[in-house]
Amino acid sequence: MNNPRPKIKLSRSLGIPLTPKSVKYFEARPYPPGEHGRDRRQESDYKLRLREKQRLRAQYNIREAQLRNAFAKAAKSEGKTGEALLVDLERRLDALVLRAGFARTIYQARQFVVHRHVLVNGRRVDRPSFRVRPGDVISIAARSRRMAPFVEAAAGAHADRVPPYLEVRHEGLVARLTRLPTRAEIPVICDEQLVVEHYSR
Repeated sequence: MNNPRPKIKLSRSLGIPLTPKSVKYFEARPYPPGEHGRDRRQESDYKLRLREKQRLRAQYNIREAQLRNAFAKAAKSEGKTGEALLVDLERRLDALVLRAGFARTIYQARQFVVHRHVLVNGRRVDRPSFRVRPGDVISIAARSRRMAPFVEAAAGAHADRVPPYLEVRHEGLVARLTRLPTRAEIPVICDEQLVVEHYSR
């Protein structure tokens, strides 16, 4: 079983609860860890932008190189770069497994994909970074559905957080991305403009 403490510490340093378990710890101590955690001196613009970038990385559980590549792709697209970046990240398979309510956390969603429990259009996909397209169907493999986390998901344990761009049948563990999300619908705490400024400097 994973030790939740590092994620609790990370949650506090970034100012956002990253897992359900970290919520109660975060609410009890809503300031960064360490002896200077309560010290709220004026932060530099660089530090603010850096923390916002780290917040985004943590919420999608991705490496720096993955975020940098996603930013480079978004910068070439039409419209606002920050919004394009978030829409692209939201199309990641692990993110949509989480949003569909098939997993409790982004870490669990990633594990499910890597361990080949997840299908896209009936085919196994083991890359969490796989980009799902509108119309694609995400499902849990038949053999995996007897596992406790999926039995729990099928009962609707995480059904309260499904965003409007997904159609989900929890009892069948099937979801479809109906369209691309809008920024307002993406449940990520982030000032994406600061992330754009961080990479554009």
